[in-house]
Amino acid sequence: MNDAKNGPMRVGVIGWPVNYSRSPLIHNHWLAQYGIGAIYDICPIDPAADFPSALQSMAESGYVGANVTIPHKQNAFHAMDSLSPMAEKLGAVNTISFRDGRLLGDNTDVGGFIASLDAQGRRWRDGPALVLGAGGAARAIIAALDAEGVPEVRLVNRTRDRAEALAALAPAALRVGDWQARDALAADCGLLVNTTSLGMTGSAPLEMPLDALAPTAVVTDIVYTPVETDLLTRARAQGFAAIDGLGMLLHQAALSFDIWFGVKPEVGPALRAALIADLQEG
Repeated sequence: MNDAKNGPMRVGVIGWPVNYSRSPLIHNHWLAQYGIGAIYDICPIDPAADFPSALQSMAESGYVGANVTIPHKQNAFHAMDSLSPMAEKLGAVNTISFRDGRLLGDNTDVGGFIASLDAQGRRWRDGPALVLGAGGAARAIIAALDAEGVPEVRLVNRTRDRAEALAALAPAALRVGDWQARDALAADCGLLVNTTSLGMTGSAPLEMPLDALAPTAVVTDIVYTPVETDLLTRARAQGFAAIDGLGMLLHQAALSFDIWFGVKPEVGPALRAALIADLQEG
């Protein structure tokens, strides 16, 4: 870790805009809980700025780590001195460590997603999985499912070409289908993952029947505004396990915290309640 000569250790979240981020709430909760003398703040970096220079300034200011969000995950990837295998596979960095003058890049989205699934206790690795959407989150999720040995990952997106472009992430397991065929492709799936904006506050609902899923299926939505989407409400009503978007958010944050401080923090009900309250306040 850096020697923060001008004050306490600092960590933060890089993005543009970044004021909306709930990462300060999450990490400052853990910093207080574990008595770690650091502060977590927001670090807006204009896309037009010199990104490597901005990172150098952060290092000189006592930062030991940073999360990275839109639109800088690819910029961070190219600015690193060293990359974890998963960050290299995804071509995106969401966690930076500043160590001994070097920038180390990792991606905790994959591990965070898997941890959020495992926390609900149902088996989900054995059968096919259906992923809706082909954006940045879908990249991490496809890589995660492939790494966990899911035998078939069915991917649909409203623009099929974008889905086809992700084939290299899981060449043996990935099967791309048409958006219009998503209902049929859900047949016997043990996992359904929505990575699209459909169902978000202000967006159109996700029209997706769940009847064809395996009886023990897990349904997850990476959306967390609202926390309880229509998809999750319908899933619970039909007896499926349902995981909201806070699961991945919290568990990927926990992995980042562990990288920086060597402490695996608890993803507990008090933090979750504080996060929901903050989201409700807007």
